[in-house]
Amino acid sequence: MSVIRALFYAPAGRRTKWLVVLFWLILVVLAGPLSGKLTGAEKNDSSSWLPPAAESTQVLNLRSSVISPNVYPAVLVYDRASGVTPADKAKAAADAAKLARVSGAVPGTVTGPITSADGKAIEIIVEVNLGSKGWNAAGPVVSDLRSIGQAGADGMSVHVTGPLGTAADSGNAFKGIDGTLLYSALAVVIVLLLLTYRSPTAWLLPVISAGVALTTAQGAIYLLAAHAGLTVNAQSAGILDVLVFGAGTDYALLLTARYREELRRHEDRHAAMAVAIRRAGPAIVASAGTVIVSLLALSLASLNSTKSMGPVLAIGVAVAVVSMMTLLPALLVATGRWVFWPVKPVFGTPEPTSTGFWARLGRRIAQRPRGVWVATVIVLGAMAAGLAGLHASGLTNAQSFRGTPDSVAGAAVLDAHFPGGAGEPVQVFGAPGSGAEIAAALKSVSGLTAVTAPQSVAGHAYLEATLTTAPDSQAAYATIDRARAAVHAIAGAHALVGGNTAVNLDVQRAAAHDRTLIIPITLAVVFVILMLLLRAFVAPVILIATVVLSFAAALGVSALFFNNVFNFGAEDTSFPLFVFVFLVALGIDYNIFLMTRVREEAQRQGARCGAVTGLAATGGVITSAGAVLAGTFAALATLPVTFLTEIGFAVAFGVLLDTIIVRSVLVTALNLDLGRWVWWPSRLARQPAPEAENLRNAERVSVPSKP
Repeated sequence: MSVIRALFYAPAGRRTKWLVVLFWLILVVLAGPLSGKLTGAEKNDSSSWLPPAAESTQVLNLRSSVISPNVYPAVLVYDRASGVTPADKAKAAADAAKLARVSGAVPGTVTGPITSADGKAIEIIVEVNLGSKGWNAAGPVVSDLRSIGQAGADGMSVHVTGPLGTAADSGNAFKGIDGTLLYSALAVVIVLLLLTYRSPTAWLLPVISAGVALTTAQGAIYLLAAHAGLTVNAQSAGILDVLVFGAGTDYALLLTARYREELRRHEDRHAAMAVAIRRAGPAIVASAGTVIVSLLALSLASLNSTKSMGPVLAIGVAVAVVSMMTLLPALLVATGRWVFWPVKPVFGTPEPTSTGFWARLGRRIAQRPRGVWVATVIVLGAMAAGLAGLHASGLTNAQSFRGTPDSVAGAAVLDAHFPGGAGEPVQVFGAPGSGAEIAAALKSVSGLTAVTAPQSVAGHAYLEATLTTAPDSQAAYATIDRARAAVHAIAGAHALVGGNTAVNLDVQRAAAHDRTLIIPITLAVVFVILMLLLRAFVAPVILIATVVLSFAAALGVSALFFNNVFNFGAEDTSFPLFVFVFLVALGIDYNIFLMTRVREEAQRQGARCGAVTGLAATGGVITSAGAVLAGTFAALATLPVTFLTEIGFAVAFGVLLDTIIVRSVLVTALNLDLGRWVWWPSRLARQPAPEAENLRNAERVSVPSKP
């Protein structure tokens, strides 16, 4: 125990602080080269994203025994508004021969050219094997396909669409996730730290500590991905950058605020840091622990892309909090008070938070706490009413991008001139000998056309059919359900229905299942952690209730903006779950920091006065931390991906709502209204302050501040 205590306070030691800095210097030198390899370790192939037990995944696995699961069909579509000419048809035929020789093209898979019934468009379908890199390798292949189509097009418009075209546009959209996103988040952090500290130098230390944490986390994740089977994809790697900088800077602000407070009480900066670590450290570590546990709950997901994200982000937060509790305090003590120039905390000067805005706000809330919290709940409830407009049923390919990339433009041409599912067939496997029955069943399904004759593939009967509606539409999903019901009814056929539309449908249902499973588990885990930390029952109930209300309000307002301002049309199926995990886990951070300080003050001054003092001491830093976290998540909007923009907006708005309104106003009003009963059944609830002190506290908190 003494060893742990010594390590905990090592950053505040006169000599040991240099050992801490040296340790991190060695660690980042070792981790630097490894972090640069993380992108190469990403798995963006189909199997790393899909639910393993889904019917469409089983179809993909059966096909993979003959054709790699990383084979993506590309649809080259030509369009001439006045109608294609014989020369256009001849060019398309010549192009089809060239497409067969494109890098990765699967031999014998070129279909077409096929002229549309209205004579205005031509399509050619070719299957391309992208290998283990998945859609990361799609861009160059699609460029080659497009070059072939556009050469000598003579006025025809040419697009590359289908799964390969969508994969290429997704790859291009995520291409900036390691650069643009990181630099955007970094710029936001620096600007907000400059505003918070009002110092040209103090911002450097949190940024350096966060950068070291990110590099170290990326190195550790690479080692686990390369040697321990940890799955990393572009989505989790990008959010890792945002989360480490956002959460790490949050912890830095919380610790630094307490350190500056103690510098006014202690002449020796080493002693001040020791007290700051002792007072703020447990709350910060508990906050990070709650975030880590909440993120690890994602490991229970059935959707691979969600399941793999949990451990990756949990590692990032764990490294971030260790860096902020060791490297940052060591750097702060090593640099001394001058790092806060020109607003240096001088020993013996009064703490400005005791008379600042948050102290005045606390006193005003104390006049009518019940009216304040009731009014706040009504306002938040009105915001939550926007949930009626939330449509987390999934995004179509067109809705997935902000803008109109080539694959979306090509899909629009296909929808206008060909059957809706052209280029993305429904794939059906069944037992040997059941092909004729399956074919008959598929032909009876409304919404399907062009059912192929059965073939023998991987020892099974294999058939394809074409959807008559857009493959990413709700009508197409309903057709998949009808097709499954029809073929499942054939005794002994053991038929499975897959294909890209079936994959999207199964992903939606897996996301809904994960949401139903993970949200209650996360709430239960967070509740237990709060009970252990605060040693109370009532306070955790209140805090969980306020977090859920804040989450609902954030989703409601987000839905209003998505539908009426941004015109996104819908939300990704994983959107509510990711927003919940980020808002609840990170929102609990602020709850813990506020309530541990309120508890500390309540033991000295009584519950109600402690609530006002706790708000005065933490209101400013919690708001600053919330602004930094909101800014870093808002950086997700720099990528032209609707899903990430939705998450960035909802989390940014939710964090600001949580820190400014819920934490500072609602929780404080509830604390003041309930008084010592907030801490029931702990000893604090049974030991009210002496009567005289209560009277003095009541007078102190009830007097409104002078303007």
